[in-house]
Amino acid sequence: MLFLGNDWAEAHHDVEVQDEQGRVLARRRLPEGVAGLAQLHAVIADHLGEDGEPGSVLVGIETDRGPWVQALIATGYLVYAINPMQVSRYRERHATSGAKSDPGDAHVLAEIVRTDRAHHRAVAGDSEQAEVVKTLARTHQSMIWTRQRQTNQLRSMLREFHPAALAAFGHDLAGRDALAVLSIASTPAAGRALSRSKIATVLRRAGRQRNIDSTAVRIVEALRSDQLALSPALSEAYGASVRSIAAVITTMVEQISVLETEVNRCFGQHPDADIITSQPGLGVVLGARVLAEFGDAKDRFANAKARRNYAGTSPVTKASGTRRVVLARFARNKRLADALHQQAFAALTSSPGARAFYDSHRARGATHNQALRALSNRLVGILDGCLRHRSTYDEATAWAHRQTAAA
Repeated sequence: MLFLGNDWAEAHHDVEVQDEQGRVLARRRLPEGVAGLAQLHAVIADHLGEDGEPGSVLVGIETDRGPWVQALIATGYLVYAINPMQVSRYRERHATSGAKSDPGDAHVLAEIVRTDRAHHRAVAGDSEQAEVVKTLARTHQSMIWTRQRQTNQLRSMLREFHPAALAAFGHDLAGRDALAVLSIASTPAAGRALSRSKIATVLRRAGRQRNIDSTAVRIVEALRSDQLALSPALSEAYGASVRSIAAVITTMVEQISVLETEVNRCFGQHPDADIITSQPGLGVVLGARVLAEFGDAKDRFANAKARRNYAGTSPVTKASGTRRVVLARFARNKRLADALHQQAFAALTSSPGARAFYDSHRARGATHNQALRALSNRLVGILDGCLRHRSTYDEATAWAHRQTAAA
């Protein structure tokens, strides 16, 4: 067997090849791309032997994404994605001076897969469909987060010089009404000058079809309310900034809608889609995010507990001497945690069993977030069972044990 440490960067890769006794057989710095991958295969071929199989090459690298990793998996190498935080801890076993280098990290990664691979999980190859869904779902989620950051920036700016706009639209600054009106009422003076009929025309053009007149009256009253004013020059500078940010948010809202359509289309083609969307609280968008982060490789999770640990819904126990503390798991996949939290909250209204589970935890003194985490942990276990048995969610089966216990 050969053990390969691969410290990757944007432009190059530092690699080290070791044998089973830990002897260093080769060290190289390889360029990114096809040329670098060809050189890597040549280095491995020099030491693997004619009878060697690609599966006897174990690779340690600090990522599980990208064309380089996919090429290593496609070749047949066994790839271990090692968390960078774990690599930094392993580094201290080899040097206490704090020294760090790319070749040194390649050595550490090779040592990890040679001596400690039983404590790490090999990268499981997802299907092409799952990779497509992952790309779209992550981009869609990232754009929503970016839109929210831009909206928060817009809200902070309006609070500084145009509080009447906040009174007019409240927390819905990314809505079509707010973005349409702010494009022509970006300053207090411009807002006060707008008539009800002008605002109604803008709302109609933005797509509003109901309660146009009453909404226009409410917006006019808010924009014409008394407020402290800045100098005209400073107010106009803020206004230009508001128009720019509003234009950016408008474009992002449009593109989020485009991406959502693509997520719906691609996720609907996946064989696990019906099972995932049958779960309480999971629609197409959240279901696509769950599939994207869990993947669809059948051997990725040994059991439901492993899936819960990866999801970050299972708690962490810290015990020392007479002290024992159970804490929430914060080192986790943030994208998956966000989707599962939303699922648990939505399941409270769609699943009587989920609601009863949540209420029982609240009755025992758990906070809202603690009860939601416990419910999310349970729902992940249910999802794991459904995927293993290729069956859709059934309310009676999922919560039968609790109903029996209650009886």
